[in-house]
Amino acid sequence: MPTFTELPSGRWRVQVRRGGAYRAATFDKKSDARAWATAAEAQAKLAHVSGYAPPPAGATVADLIDKYREQHTKEHGKTKRATLAMLHADRLGRVKLASLSALDLRDFVDRRVKDGAGGTTIAADLSFLSSVLKWGRHVRRLDLPVHLAMDARRDLAYRGLSTRSAERDREPTDAELSRLYAHWQASPRQRIDMVTLCRFALATAMRQDEICRLQAEDVNVIAKTVLIRDRKDPQRKAGNNQEVPLLPDAWAIVKPILRERSTGRLFPYSSASVSTAFTRACATLGIEDLHFHDLRHRATADLFRQGLDIPRVALMTGHKTWAQLKRYTKIKPEDVHAALADRAAVRAAL
Repeated sequence: MPTFTELPSGRWRVQVRRGGAYRAATFDKKSDARAWATAAEAQAKLAHVSGYAPPPAGATVADLIDKYREQHTKEHGKTKRATLAMLHADRLGRVKLASLSALDLRDFVDRRVKDGAGGTTIAADLSFLSSVLKWGRHVRRLDLPVHLAMDARRDLAYRGLSTRSAERDREPTDAELSRLYAHWQASPRQRIDMVTLCRFALATAMRQDEICRLQAEDVNVIAKTVLIRDRKDPQRKAGNNQEVPLLPDAWAIVKPILRERSTGRLFPYSSASVSTAFTRACATLGIEDLHFHDLRHRATADLFRQGLDIPRVALMTGHKTWAQLKRYTKIKPEDVHAALADRAAVRAAL
């Protein structure tokens, strides 16, 4: 039962204790105190029975995003940070958690479509929103409709929106690489050793940011391996460290660097600057639709062309499943002929 106390000022203080929870408030009128106490007891009862408390009165989606970001800031990549900022600023951010409904998400999707966002982008938006709602329910123990975001994501197909991103199969040709190398080598203003970075990417199948984060002290000179820290993973990035071999072409690049320094980054360049230099060179040379990440695609495909099996290629690239890797197995008929010819040559030499 709530406890009501009339204060010397004439105001009323009410206290509610239920299921180990305590709440108190002060009102000018006893009738207001009674109404508040009734609502507070109902909320406390719900929290005691279900294990979940109602969202705080007036709390919005934006408020929940703020709390979520406070706890997970260091774990968010650039895309997730940008998406959470967009959700926070969108009209959806002003919706009260207590009244969040499927209609709110319908309207959100309508706005995103009107703004020109594709199905893949909207699906990612809803997935990030789902993460926030699940965190609010399972960590903050708030009674939130966590199914809403994923239901809205599922319903995108009925709008005719594809949630599967188009798979790139672009690889740089030898001619394109030669033009890029010549361009950088001829430029006196080029401070980033883009030629070495590209050759290292082709020799390791590493991502651009992974290359720029490699530390000299993480190289095992005896085993000829390097530790990639916090490697990208859909499920777990922080602490996802992976040791990978440095094959001969990669080791030939790393070995002279280690003679100069034994600590610090192997390639002391920012990932953003590398991306800018690559994009600018392609634009200058008229090379269309080529990204630095396409070097990883070619490197991975080359590993298959060389005859490495799935587990060994996966160790190099960091992919977890065959479904993630199979898009890189664009083996051409001439690749099969070449592989068989190489094996025949080996047998003939024995």
